[in-house]
Amino acid sequence: MNRTLLLPLTALLLAACTGTEEAAPPLRLAVLTDGGGTVRTVTTGSSGVTPAPAEPSVSVQGGVTLDTLPGGKRLALTLAAGLESRDVNLGDVQPFAPPFDVPGFTPPCLTATVLNAQRDRLLTLSQCGSGGTANGTQQLALYRTDGSLVWRAALPTYTPPPPTLDVPPTRLALVRENGVDVGIVARAALSGGSEVMRAAVTTTGADRADVSTPVPTPAIRDLAPAPAGGVVYAATDTGVQPLRGTGIPDASATLTAFGTSRVDRLWTAAGSGVSGNLIAAWRDTSLSGNPTEPLRLWDGVRSSAANVDFLTDLRDVTFALDGNLYALTRTSLVSYDVLFGLSQNNWRATTLLSGLNDARAVTWLVP
Repeated sequence: MNRTLLLPLTALLLAACTGTEEAAPPLRLAVLTDGGGTVRTVTTGSSGVTPAPAEPSVSVQGGVTLDTLPGGKRLALTLAAGLESRDVNLGDVQPFAPPFDVPGFTPPCLTATVLNAQRDRLLTLSQCGSGGTANGTQQLALYRTDGSLVWRAALPTYTPPPPTLDVPPTRLALVRENGVDVGIVARAALSGGSEVMRAAVTTTGADRADVSTPVPTPAIRDLAPAPAGGVVYAATDTGVQPLRGTGIPDASATLTAFGTSRVDRLWTAAGSGVSGNLIAAWRDTSLSGNPTEPLRLWDGVRSSAANVDFLTDLRDVTFALDGNLYALTRTSLVSYDVLFGLSQNNWRATTLLSGLNDARAVTWLVP
């Protein structure tokens, strides 16, 4: 495992060797639940979970996802109507600049947000729809983490394939190439598989980005920044693969630790805002009727990824500063000890929250 990840875990390792119990620093987990209608928190501590009587919980409208902002003291909450920043108590609401309040763009219906590996830019996607289906114009907005807008872009006209249970989802990634922020969008192609576009400014300081012509690719199920930050990994039907500069997954560089079977979801330490070479992958078998497959974790060193746990309806994963992996399913939030899991196959699973209603996203904060 990467030494930078082990540094905050040294006290825990020494405690295990000496038989003493060191008090772990508290950490707050923010969870978007109730189908995007509630953000609530739970605070961890040395004795497992310590739910405070006044643990923050707020009602929101159209919640989409949560992301930790630099420093861990604030989070970015994506709502259908726009982005906003909140503190560790889910208060001190600071709206981001309006993304599309200029001619040629439509009001936002945000559906996804990602950060780059450097954690200083956010990319968000808007797509309104009708009849309960997101089938309108797709628009991108790039932000600084202080909420100021960098650029916006309109994607080429999109004709989605007929809805089926196995159509690839629309996924985002954000990477910096030679000092230029490049937004990557993978979406289902009408002819099958996916198509990928890249959005970036061609003139320094421009407030509107240019978008490349869609490139056909095999089906892309998810995107995540590589731990080193210079590459984006794709979850495909033949494993985890880095994207080439064209946006096409490089099958010749498939990560052998995960094999060559289908992967539906992908998370990395860089995507969670912590150091280390951790990559987690999961296959969603709910559509195939096959037995549930495990959440798998790779540290960049082992010859194969380790099985963490068999999980059903996994919604989100975050790696946190306390050395734990937190997995959110539709109904529960469970923590797993990365150090002990990888070294001793003892994941010390602890259920933090249960009985959740249609949970959507989780992220960490420093109280």
